Amino acid sequence: MTDIPVVVMGLMGAGKSTVSRLVADALGRPMRDSDADLTARYGATAAMMALDLGADELHAREALVLREALAADPVPVIAAAASTVDDPESRKALAPAFVVFLDGPPEVLAERMKSSPHRPHFKPDLVEMLTEQRARRLGHFQEVADLSVDTSAHTPEEIAATVLAHFRPRQPIPPAERNP
Repeated sequence: MTDIPVVVMGLMGAGKSTVSRLVADALGRPMRDSDADLTARYGATAAMMALDLGADELHAREALVLREALAADPVPVIAAAASTVDDPESRKALAPAFVVFLDGPPEVLAERMKSSPHRPHFKPDLVEMLTEQRARRLGHFQEVADLSVDTSAHTPEEIAATVLAHFRPRQPIPPAERNP
C-alpha cells in the first residue's frame, strides 16, 4: 500500500490541500501540494505566475510538479492542480496512482476561493470561471478518478475517511516506472 501514490484532484476550492493533509497524516506519508511545490520551485504563487507568464505556462509548470511528485520517494499523498488533468502526459502518469476527484458546485467552490489569494482568477466572475472549467475538465477527472466525492455534502474529515476506506493496495510500482 505504501508504494501507490494517492492523488487528490478537483477544481480550485474543492478542498484538495485539506483532504490530502488528513489522508497523508493517516497513512504516515509526506504530503505534496501543487501550490507549495510551485512556490518552492519558482518563487511565485500560481496567481502570480498566471498574471506574469500566462495560463499556459502556469499549467505546464503545474503538470511538471505533479509528475515530479508522482515519482517521489517516499511515495506521497498529492494535492494536484486541476489543470494537470488537461495534460495527456499527466493523465498517463496518473494511471498507477489512486486518484480521488473532489467535485462540488461552482457556487460553493467560488465562495471558498475568495479566501485564498494564491489562486488565479482567470475571470472576474468566479462562478462562471469554475462552471466553464468543470464543463471542460469533468470528462478527464472522471477518466482518471478511482473515487469521486461531492465536497459540498461532506466535511474534510468525512472525505478523508471515505478515501481511506476505498484505498486498496495494488501491485508495487518500481520508482523508475512511476513517471512514464
